[in-house]
Amino acid sequence: MRESVRKRWDDAADARVDFVHTGKDYYRDELNNPALFELLGDVMGKKILDVACGEGYNTRIMAEKGAHVTGIDFSEKLIEFAIQKERKEKQGIQYFIGDVCDLQVFENATFDIVTCFMALQDIENYQSAIKEAGRVLKDKGRFVFVIPHPCFEKRVIDDKVIGGWEYEEKGESEEKAKDKTHSETTPNPLYYNVDRYFDTHSYTISWKMERLTQHFVTTSFHRTLTDYVNALYEAGFLISRFKEPKPTERGLKIHPMKNNLRIPQSIVIEAVKC
Repeated sequence: MRESVRKRWDDAADARVDFVHTGKDYYRDELNNPALFELLGDVMGKKILDVACGEGYNTRIMAEKGAHVTGIDFSEKLIEFAIQKERKEKQGIQYFIGDVCDLQVFENATFDIVTCFMALQDIENYQSAIKEAGRVLKDKGRFVFVIPHPCFEKRVIDDKVIGGWEYEEKGESEEKAKDKTHSETTPNPLYYNVDRYFDTHSYTISWKMERLTQHFVTTSFHRTLTDYVNALYEAGFLISRFKEPKPTERGLKIHPMKNNLRIPQSIVIEAVKC
């Protein structure tokens, strides 16, 4: 499973890099990152490990804020892009190709903070990833991560879409509503459908937004809040803070994000190593 997940991200690398670096990933810029960096606070001089760092977008932001940052990801193509960017910008970031479930390249108690942005849900053995984050953190170090909100996750089970907004016509899905308008701007939904929350499983995400240069697929794993909280506790963490992000004022003005004022799409969790 790990290799198939990795291959999908390698195949998606070019489209993903364009998506993030041309301002098209407004859910990162106007929803999740503001909440993440609010919890991170002042990172000046902190040693930070950005696990599953991808193309290094957030890694570079933390370096700009004065942190000593290291990034690691299992996608060779995404890390290649991050390294090329570092050669040009010279921010002092180190990048590694590696498995976040086995961080043996790093010694125990090395970092002040470990971050993980929208990736823990894509890692099959998430418990090991959390334990490794704890191992490389100093005592009282912080693990700060962003995941899709497990309560409101839209996914596919047996070729059937579970979750998502429901619109005026009976049984009309978000996809059908979008097909009508041929854009990402949809009519006002009636409600958000939540079902089969306790069915934990892997599923395929089809990235087909209009703003992508190329459509691609990735693999994700639905889990409950209980799963994540218990994994943190078993790894020696206690949750200190969390946020359910709302869009920024700027995001609401220039992007179709008003539905994100009705339910939280994601959660930012800060856990402290005890």
